[in-house]
Amino acid sequence: MLSKCRFCGAPLSFTFIDLASSPLSNSYINPERIGAMEPFYPLHVYVCERCFLVQLEEFESPQSIFGDYAYFSSFSTSWLDHAKRYTEKMVAELSLNTNSQVVEIASNDGYLLQYFKERNIPVLGVEPAKNVAAEAVKKGIPTETEFFGAAQAAAMCARGIAADLMTANNVLAHVPDINDFVEGFRLLLAKEGIITFEFPHLLRLIEELQFDTIYHEHFSYLSLSVVMRILQAHELRVFKVEELPTHGGSLRLYVCHRMSERLTDSSVSRVVEAEHQAKLDTLEGYMNFELAVQTLKRKILGFLIQAKDEGKAIAAYGAPAKGNTLLNYCGIRTDFIDYTVDRSPAKQDSLLPGSRIPVYAPEKIFETRPDYVVILPWNLKDEISGQMAEISRWGGKFVTFVPNVEVW
Repeated sequence: MLSKCRFCGAPLSFTFIDLASSPLSNSYINPERIGAMEPFYPLHVYVCERCFLVQLEEFESPQSIFGDYAYFSSFSTSWLDHAKRYTEKMVAELSLNTNSQVVEIASNDGYLLQYFKERNIPVLGVEPAKNVAAEAVKKGIPTETEFFGAAQAAAMCARGIAADLMTANNVLAHVPDINDFVEGFRLLLAKEGIITFEFPHLLRLIEELQFDTIYHEHFSYLSLSVVMRILQAHELRVFKVEELPTHGGSLRLYVCHRMSERLTDSSVSRVVEAEHQAKLDTLEGYMNFELAVQTLKRKILGFLIQAKDEGKAIAAYGAPAKGNTLLNYCGIRTDFIDYTVDRSPAKQDSLLPGSRIPVYAPEKIFETRPDYVVILPWNLKDEISGQMAEISRWGGKFVTFVPNVEVW
């Protein structure tokens, strides 16, 4: 078990949920190595009884997990639209121009910075996965392939870099040393600059049983109240919050230096109060999640067992990390789901970790005409069901499993 909290150092003993053991969720398997052993690690999540940070133990280093990564942001049309809208909003609100500096941490394949670059705004990406960063460089996005933290921020400052806008989407949860990571933002942020963090909201995870968003690449599961404590410890302050629909319900935090004259918006207290009402500032708010997830697991398996007993063919769409958590926790293999498909060539012609379900290109669904298509990235179900609407021609139906079994 974890010995101490990664933020405040308090001893950890309270279990949020134990999802047994699972392989790294992005460790896709080459079919030539189908007989090779896979390492499985515990997915046992704890809550700190002092600061209420929900966290998972570090079994593999970030270098091992993210050095060569299978997730490319640009394969999601809806995520690209989200990035474009964000760019337009920030350019307008901050009056960004050719004299500004935008820095994105975990910039992936340049999915976001490309839109700033189109407006001739200087950009710099920091992305540790060399294979992913290479795609950004092809788009003309200057990208440093390093793991961000205080040391790298200091080196960038020494080169004269000061960020008017720093952005970090879905990365705050991915860092085991969260204090070093946040300190890097303090160092690199210009005096009047702002930071935006986006991350899935712990409140939504609990309320909507999003247990499949728990995997080894996510070291922490975040509420606004906890993130505010972490930022305050590094002389940073949240002055505005937006609630977003992305990833099943996310927060976008607007952050400045603690001594900035920016006024704090009422949105901050509103979200903090919602977390208080849900008792996320006491252990009571975390007590019933595991039991509810166990109930959902039985519903998922009940649906699959009935469908197979009726002779139905079942395929899946997507090979996301969250899908691998769900499949491994529920013990779903090719005895239930014949195969899955994914738009990303990096995942095609591989096997899902643990379950060993094969991954093909999306055209496979139209070749085999399954009765059910399980959408594993449920947060993209509208986008995917629109793209695959033709399955209705043979009576095919879509299925999602979170927060409940839904067939349509």
